[in-house]
Amino acid sequence: MRQKQMGFTLVEIAIVLVIIGLLLGGVLKGQELITQAKIKNVANDLNGISAAIYAYQDRYKRLPGDDPGQTRWSVGGTALTVAADSGDGDNQIEGSYSSTTDANESRKFWLNLRLAGFVAGATDTVANGSAQPINAAGGIMGVQTSGFGLAGTIICTGSLPAKIAQSIDSQFDDGNATTGNVRALLETTPPTAVTTTVPTANYADQGTNLYVLCKNI
Repeated sequence: MRQKQMGFTLVEIAIVLVIIGLLLGGVLKGQELITQAKIKNVANDLNGISAAIYAYQDRYKRLPGDDPGQTRWSVGGTALTVAADSGDGDNQIEGSYSSTTDANESRKFWLNLRLAGFVAGATDTVANGSAQPINAAGGIMGVQTSGFGLAGTIICTGSLPAKIAQSIDSQFDDGNATTGNVRALLETTPPTAVTTTVPTANYADQGTNLYVLCKNI
């Protein structure tokens, strides 16, 4: 007796394809929502740090990190001191945004803001209090004086995927990595040094490109 061959009907195949389409659409939509949340988070961080700097200057009349009056605070029972590269009051923030040297003003910047209560974070040790915060993309945020052709105090945030970096640039400026008050450079490992050189290449979203982005406060 000939056995009847079983298979899927066109209706069943159509249902499966619809379900697969819905799943893929949900995944893509979820990824887009995550990306938008990261963009909003990074933008809020940049705005928050700018506000913290202005609040600190309003209270102490100095830039955080460059403040000779940081001796008002103690960490772990030891009073902070002022050194040649820490709190010299010259209205410049010595050290790079990615510095790992606690004595640099770019690191003391975070310690001063945390001790003053303008930024959250541990202050049990100088090292913990001076550590740069991490952004929503997993990169560090930091400050320094000038870079990428920008003058004055700049805020930099790293490891941003091209889509996030360009969205942030568009939100605050012109969306171009090489011009305006927000500029960015393709990041390397370790974190790219933010020099005075103006970036020459615009954002390129190739799926793997990460950028360090800097803006004036």
